[in-house]
Amino acid sequence: MDPASGKPALSEESDTTVSPAGRGSVFEVLVASLRLGLTSFGGPIAHLGYFRDEYVVRRNWIDEQSYADLVALCQFLPGPASSQVGIGLGIIRAGLLGGIAAWLGFTLPSAIALMLFAFGVQSVNVADAGWLHGLKVVAVAVVAQAVWGMARSLCPDRERATIAILAAIVVLAFPTAAGQVLTIAVAGLIGWRLLPTTVAPTSHSVRVPLSRRAGIVAWVLFFGLLIGLPLLRLAGPSQGLALFDSFYRVGSLVFGGGHVVLPLLAAEVVPTGWVTNEEFIAGYGAAQAVPGPLFTFAAYLGTVMQQPPNGLAGGALALVAIFSPSFLLVVGALPFWDTVRAHPSFQAALRGINAAVVGLLAAALYNPVWTSAIMGTADFALGIAAFGLLMFWKLPPWLVVILTALGGAAIATRS
Repeated sequence: MDPASGKPALSEESDTTVSPAGRGSVFEVLVASLRLGLTSFGGPIAHLGYFRDEYVVRRNWIDEQSYADLVALCQFLPGPASSQVGIGLGIIRAGLLGGIAAWLGFTLPSAIALMLFAFGVQSVNVADAGWLHGLKVVAVAVVAQAVWGMARSLCPDRERATIAILAAIVVLAFPTAAGQVLTIAVAGLIGWRLLPTTVAPTSHSVRVPLSRRAGIVAWVLFFGLLIGLPLLRLAGPSQGLALFDSFYRVGSLVFGGGHVVLPLLAAEVVPTGWVTNEEFIAGYGAAQAVPGPLFTFAAYLGTVMQQPPNGLAGGALALVAIFSPSFLLVVGALPFWDTVRAHPSFQAALRGINAAVVGLLAAALYNPVWTSAIMGTADFALGIAAFGLLMFWKLPPWLVVILTALGGAAIATRS
């Protein structure tokens, strides 16, 4: 028994989660992530802003420092960083089933919409829709809010502010996934050497409800599937196996997530004749009009590859395949995360890494978020209004999304 709490003492393989708001239920995680899955427009960087507002500010499931550490961890892992952050938060909140619920809630709305589009249910051309442009504008406000909030807590001194500014400059000059990973690594080295402190870290301890044994199993499964699927594909040709292998490999090897996955997917499905170039481009256009992660584009491709009566199964198989590596990587990393990040040397490195993450967000605020959304005075005015509603009026993001989409439609009607 723990004399302080009266509860049973925890073993070394504890499966408890310590966070500002305590443990939660799987249903609670599903509802929260579904809300984000229906309203999180604007791409992976904007998603991190939505997550911060929902999970850190509004629900207090995790503190600011721990959230930033989790973002930094997922930046190092291959796959869609925003989806991995969501999965990690779900696991921290409600265990392994919570991670699955977080993924389902955030992913299914856009996946279902894209599968319906693949079946031809949605035949409206949305490429030039005013409301869609309004959704791009609201992403500017969401990312700006995230940059402001994270900079205040993660860059409180000249040293870390300088790291953030330099990181933004480097990433803007070298806008590649490799450039981002290298920038974060260098910032970690700078933090390790130049930002040590004797003050105890202020972030809460966040132990995930997974044992290290489960983490090791996840790593074995990740590499086992990555190596074994191509061998099985050679031994026994099957379209379903070939589909799963192709999408699993893409999900395992892409760094940076988001739009970085597009050329890898195109190389897998277009030259093989599974999808025509025209079908690929049409699906990519539709993917811009839905919330949630861009990796759900895989559901569209799997559906097109296996039209009725097997289209639904093909879409589901491709969706599970491309996200499976992300899930296994997060499950593999989280059991060791709290112990590693509590080490003084790693804490110093994290101070540099978190400052660099702020710089990466600031760079993304300009390109691609700002450059793809702010085309004139009206767009800038709409973005400022959305920022004010979020920052000062404290309106919920889903409501600001709706209002800004209506504003974008109104601007398009007048022009």
